[in-house]
Amino acid sequence: KAVVSTQSGHYGREPKVLSLNIELELKAERDNAECRIDNVEEYQRIVDAEWNILYAKLDLMAASGAKIILSKLPIGDVATQYFADRDIFCAGRVTQEDLNRTVKACGGTILTTVNDIRDQDMGLCQLFEEVQIGNERYNLFTGCPKAKTCTLILRGGAEQFIDETERSLHDAIMIVRRALKNDSIVAGGGAIEMELSKELRNYAKTIHGKEQLLITAYAKALEIIPRQLCDNAGFDAITILNKLRQKHAQGGKWMGVDITSEDIADNFEACVWEPSIVKINALTAACEACCTILSIDETVKNPNSNYKAPNALPGNQF
Repeated sequence: KAVVSTQSGHYGREPKVLSLNIELELKAERDNAECRIDNVEEYQRIVDAEWNILYAKLDLMAASGAKIILSKLPIGDVATQYFADRDIFCAGRVTQEDLNRTVKACGGTILTTVNDIRDQDMGLCQLFEEVQIGNERYNLFTGCPKAKTCTLILRGGAEQFIDETERSLHDAIMIVRRALKNDSIVAGGGAIEMELSKELRNYAKTIHGKEQLLITAYAKALEIIPRQLCDNAGFDAITILNKLRQKHAQGGKWMGVDITSEDIADNFEACVWEPSIVKINALTAACEACCTILSIDETVKNPNSNYKAPNALPGNQF
């Protein structure tokens, strides 16, 4: 949306990136501005001075060797044509967030003046290209020396698919982030839930009384995770769960649902991991929610809320 030049997109290898916070267009004077002249030559000198100021800025930017010029403020038609004739890409009205990300990835600084532009003030990337993806045009900076992030472009047939893909991608990234911060991991795909369910069932057999029923119900509830994974993938949940119970009873504690082969597999060997802190937090939150619901022993109702006034009939007095 901020692109104002329409060049072919060939800017050479390792182009220099110049980030600015200045306006490059001829502006109309304010309504209350006043300039008194008494002949045409003075008016022409005023017009020429305005153009000379603009061209002086453009000449300094072109002399700096920059091939990519980004500005937070607008870039006018005169400057756009000037850069297009010299095979320089320019973009105006770039948002502050995009400009900051570009500076962090490519290097350099955001300048408020074009006087004394140094090489350390400009960024650098290995390749810059304009790409048409669908109905949108994107400016891709590739091989940025200081970049520690990347940009993902999600496309789909409907907005609901894009939103669901974004949520799934966000969850996956957060899981990786948790795994980097917490070095303790467990196998995913329902493996840890099935192992906990097995241990709880065995422990429940050693307890007499009503507590045995509570622990058994908790163990049964843990099997909902692998069952839901099977349902989401279109598998036969009963068959998969029976296989998982058998393998976990035989000591295969990392056996979980394998989505790719519609079977079970050792998810720890398959690198299907989840941070232990995520599972601990999930179980803790579930237990607290369950305890909150069980602590509510009675619901208070307003008896007057269901009261209906009798219909007024002719001759009745109230």
